[in-house]
Amino acid sequence: MASREPGSSVSPIPWAVTLLLVLGMERALALPEICTRCPGGVHNLSRVAAYCEDTSKLMQARCCLNQKGTILGLDLQNCSLKDPNLFPAYTAVIIDLQANPLKDDLTSTFHGFTQLQTLILPQDVHCPGGINAWDSVTSFMDKQICQGQKDLCNSTGSPEMCPENGSCASDGPGLLQCVCADGFHGYKCMRQPSPFYFGEPSAGRPRLHESHKTSSSPD
Repeated sequence: MASREPGSSVSPIPWAVTLLLVLGMERALALPEICTRCPGGVHNLSRVAAYCEDTSKLMQARCCLNQKGTILGLDLQNCSLKDPNLFPAYTAVIIDLQANPLKDDLTSTFHGFTQLQTLILPQDVHCPGGINAWDSVTSFMDKQICQGQKDLCNSTGSPEMCPENGSCASDGPGLLQCVCADGFHGYKCMRQPSPFYFGEPSAGRPRLHESHKTSSSPD
C-alpha cells in the first residue's frame, strides 16, 4: 500500500467526479421504463424534442422530463405499437405515436390524461374522444394531429350528468367524471361517513368518483 508523505493532502476533485457519476447513474436507473420502451433516440424533427428544448426541460431517451422526473413529453413514433399501455406518461403534455400500427379506438388508452394538449397519431387513427374532444384535428399524408384537449364539463348539458353532491371534472380526451363533494362518497355521492366510519373493509379506500364516457364518437 502506498504511503502518503507528511503534509500532503488528497485532492477532492476525484471524489467530486465520482459523486457526479454516481448521481448520474442513479438518475439513469430511475428513468421510467416507458422512456426506454423503444430503442434509439428521437429524430431531429421530433416535436417532443422541440417542446422539451423550448421549455428548457431534459430530454432522456424517448421522454421529456422536468427536474422532478415527471414525464411531460413522450415520443414513441415508429415503435411497432398496437395497443400500448401509456399510463406511466399520464402527466404528458405532448405525445407522438405516429408510424405505429395502432388500434383505431384509443379512448380508454388515454383515460386520466388530463394534461395532454398535443397528440400525434398515424393518419388512419382517430383522435380519442372524437373531434368534439379537441380544439382542432389536422390530417396530413402521414399523420394526424389532435390539438388542444377540451374540457367537456364546460359544454352545454355536461354538468347535469352529475348528482347534487358531485361536480363534473375532465378525465382525459372525451371522458368525464363526477367527483363527490367533501363529506360525500359512494353511489351518486349520497353516502356520508358516520362518526364511527373507518372505511370499507373490502377496499383500501372509499370510492370517491365514478368516470363517465361522453357520447361523442370519432368521425
